[in-house]
Amino acid sequence: MHYDYTAIPDNEVPLGVEPAFRHAITTYVSEINKTVSMWRAVPDELLDFKPHEKTNSIRMILVHQLLSERRFFGEFAGLEEPSVEELLPQGENPTVLAYTDKYVWLARKRLPQFATGTMKWWLEPRRFFDGQERERIWIFWRRVLHTCHHRTQVQTWLRLAGQHVPAIYGPSGDVKWDEADPTYSLEAARRGGG
Repeated sequence: MHYDYTAIPDNEVPLGVEPAFRHAITTYVSEINKTVSMWRAVPDELLDFKPHEKTNSIRMILVHQLLSERRFFGEFAGLEEPSVEELLPQGENPTVLAYTDKYVWLARKRLPQFATGTMKWWLEPRRFFDGQERERIWIFWRRVLHTCHHRTQVQTWLRLAGQHVPAIYGPSGDVKWDEADPTYSLEAARRGGG
């Protein structure tokens, strides 16, 4: 899959010291790149768009993403995180680029910490919500999934606003799929040996 933009290229991803958890680091970067691509698709004038009075605006989703990742990775996973005052872009109405720059900046600060994680570090029990204990790797994956949830909200809001939706794991509905692709239809799957 070709993506129009890559915030953190593969050659800038540190190699984890623990081979069993290297996939976590590369997956984290992949999800950061997909999230940044989705955020970059939001026109600045749509940052305060919300499709229903009961939903948060796109801007609030971006703010929540920055704040909640810090809580998960700092408080629950025990990473060193910047102060709360450094998390959000400055000004009353920051641009999409200002949010994406903060997001990538925070991710880049986490990468070396993940890369130095040993088996013992990844499997260490940590305090989670409501006094529960979870392994650090469990908290990590829970955060990645939570990020996917919020990225999908932004994707949905974009679609409802009539905007282009970029590819995530494959083409969006804005791209005509190859009808010969065995994941396109049952007939194509039969032809493709699937």
